[in-house]
Amino acid sequence: MTANDLERFHAGADRYAAYLQTPEGRLRLDLAFANLQDFLPQTTGPLHALDLGCGTGAIAIRLAQLGIHVTLLDASPYMLDLAGRAAREAGVSETIALKHGDAAQLAGLFEPGSFDLIVCHNVLEYVDDPPALLRAAARVLRDSASIISVLVRNQAGEVLKSAIKDGDLPASERNLTAKWAQESLYGGNVRLFTPEKLQTVLHESSLEEVAMRGVRVVSDYLPPALSRNDEYERILELERKLGKRPEFAAIARYIHFIARRAGLVMKDVV
Repeated sequence: MTANDLERFHAGADRYAAYLQTPEGRLRLDLAFANLQDFLPQTTGPLHALDLGCGTGAIAIRLAQLGIHVTLLDASPYMLDLAGRAAREAGVSETIALKHGDAAQLAGLFEPGSFDLIVCHNVLEYVDDPPALLRAAARVLRDSASIISVLVRNQAGEVLKSAIKDGDLPASERNLTAKWAQESLYGGNVRLFTPEKLQTVLHESSLEEVAMRGVRVVSDYLPPALSRNDEYERILELERKLGKRPEFAAIARYIHFIARRAGLVMKDVV
């Protein structure tokens, strides 16, 4: 990660924390976490998780509240400070470990087989070599029950956002083939994926998908007259149903894959 990247993440940290309190931010967290819970490894002992690019620690804290030991890795000291403060406020600091480091250097940071679960949410959009990061992640997965949760920005979602929400038809047409989009919270570019591209990256990294989910299929396009706050639970329930159906997941704002090392079989949960 470059110095410019670190600076924009530092500058945008407070905006990101505020965004997670909005209906859109809450939905991204709640939907991704609900999907992840469907596939948590079933073991007799405590689980050990790694949250790559943990940000403010929102997902990690929820995992810790389930009794999971979580290591939070981030290249931004300020993000780690925010995560540590949130962990203390939530009363889970004893099962949280903070580690300063770049996710792109994951291969040299942990021993093989260290984790039962890896969270890689909105990280591949920013690293130079997504397959290399996922190969390193596969190396530190513990065994056949271990999973990795990967969430990325969906190209189709950018197409629909430009047309429906922004009314920008030229941008919508450009996004049909765009590899990058503009990041509103941090500034700069963010890499776009399609389900097929992410599947290819997983396979190149010796990982195979267990399930695909869509995150925020229609919620971004609901009419203003519908209160996102008052109707939040109904929207969340609808999004859960839509995200499990491939035809809707393919056009969501975010693609969410649950994967494990190639050659291991795990049944999808409906």
